[in-house]
Amino acid sequence: MEKTIQKIVAKSIGSYINLLSYIAPKQSLTLAYKLFSEPRKGKIKQDRIPKTLQKAIHQKHRLNEQEFHTYHWEGNEEVILLVHGWESNASRWKKILPYLKKTGKTIIAIDAPAHGFNTDKEFNVLIYSEFINEVVQKYHPKIAIGHSIGGNALAYYQNHYPHQLEKMVLLGAPSDFKIIMENYFRLLSLNKKVQEQFKNYVQSRFKIVIEDFSASKFLEETTISGIIAHDQEDLVVLLKEGTKIASAWKTAKFIETKGLGHSMHDADLYQTIVDFIDS
Repeated sequence: MEKTIQKIVAKSIGSYINLLSYIAPKQSLTLAYKLFSEPRKGKIKQDRIPKTLQKAIHQKHRLNEQEFHTYHWEGNEEVILLVHGWESNASRWKKILPYLKKTGKTIIAIDAPAHGFNTDKEFNVLIYSEFINEVVQKYHPKIAIGHSIGGNALAYYQNHYPHQLEKMVLLGAPSDFKIIMENYFRLLSLNKKVQEQFKNYVQSRFKIVIEDFSASKFLEETTISGIIAHDQEDLVVLLKEGTKIASAWKTAKFIETKGLGHSMHDADLYQTIVDFIDS
């Protein structure tokens, strides 16, 4: 019932954006992009800090005009970086943390733009990768784990920044931005006019070619070792996105799971990741 209601609401909003595109094109584009880039969930309130993060050391960082937060569980001088996905926050790692702590390494989780304690409203992978770069330069992690769009951000980081990671794990990560965008168009039933405005705006603002903004393309030249894990029953990011990344990233091991959905929470998988980190 809830999903049916969400679909009806999405179609209604899409109809409004489509109508607006004929009488006020700029407002139509602004609204379409706002709904695409501003998460509805994932923020953390000061009076409702998840228990997992209450036990961590909190750090604030400044990058240009933005502030973002990291959470630290102290260990030895080696660092593991955790990068969460869309409409989530650093507390999503609570189930894997006990496994990672057994490695003895320091663990650092980062909040994505417009998530967690971060006060900004817009999320995009380019900003996220800047946050990642800031953390990498300061704390020098050699291992990173990314879930969902966080995995895509890690792939972009690995391809575009000089401070390279040595090992990387991607969990339920999407490959192609084009598919994410087209799924959004389909969800709202946006007309061709809005779609073209949207594509042109994104390419112009971020100076990218949408078809080339792909984790599989970002990782096709990398030689670091990694794990790509994706579930057969992931309805948020389909399995074929994981296999696409795996076909391009030749030095990574592909793990196909069943029954985990998009969350990818699983004791056996976590132990496999720990074994990979310690190898």
